[in-house]
Amino acid sequence: MKKYFLLLLVFITVSFDSQKPDAYDSGEWFKFRIHYGFVNAGYATLEVKEALKGNKKIYHAIGKGYTVGMSRFFFKVDDNYESYFDKVTNKPFQFIRKIDEGGYTKNQEGFFNQDVNKVLVKDYKKNTEKTFSVTENVQDIISTFYFLRNHPNIDKLKVGESIVVDMFFDDEVFKFKLKFIGRENLKTKFGTASTMMFRPIVQSGRVFKEEESLTVWISDDENKIPLRIKASLAVGSIKADLESYKGLKNPFMVKLK
Repeated sequence: MKKYFLLLLVFITVSFDSQKPDAYDSGEWFKFRIHYGFVNAGYATLEVKEALKGNKKIYHAIGKGYTVGMSRFFFKVDDNYESYFDKVTNKPFQFIRKIDEGGYTKNQEGFFNQDVNKVLVKDYKKNTEKTFSVTENVQDIISTFYFLRNHPNIDKLKVGESIVVDMFFDDEVFKFKLKFIGRENLKTKFGTASTMMFRPIVQSGRVFKEEESLTVWISDDENKIPLRIKASLAVGSIKADLESYKGLKNPFMVKLK
């Protein structure tokens, strides 16, 4: 379960919207309950606030993951991911990654210069600084979530087709590939919601059983809320469900139970 809270934050990012008004605004907040088999293993939260860069208003998004109860006794997780990004272009200015996963820790901050396609990464644990070349319009792990929610091509995908996003993570740019697999009515604690289903293509082996071991259900409305995530792991399975929310910009289109 060591990498799951990181992966949860990554795969929550397959939330999309191709329509206006925008799918989100400052004040939006999500909380997800995470189950490892039948055990309530922990929670993850994701919120977006407003910040200033010079005299310009930008977004500040924060993602957190943490274990609770006996899960925390056996494997303590406290993960914090943050991103500052442009309200119009969604280009990230800065990211923060501060994590503790069973004693495995990282404490990094990255500063993007998208004019020259570079990112300066400061590693406070190792006391190092290094500059990396990145692709044009690259995203960080959290800004990807908001970038894709307003992506113009998602609703045009046919079943079996994929979309690829360049994401900077762990000192490199990788292709985050997502495959659209259809639509489904999903029963949630809030009622029955029409959803879009995606399968991120992940690396099989140590964590996941297969490349397509993970499925994400997204509300098929203007919010494009991640409602459920299920993954078959090398050992056991994990499910995350939306537990609570606030500050949605658009009505949550759900049929009452």
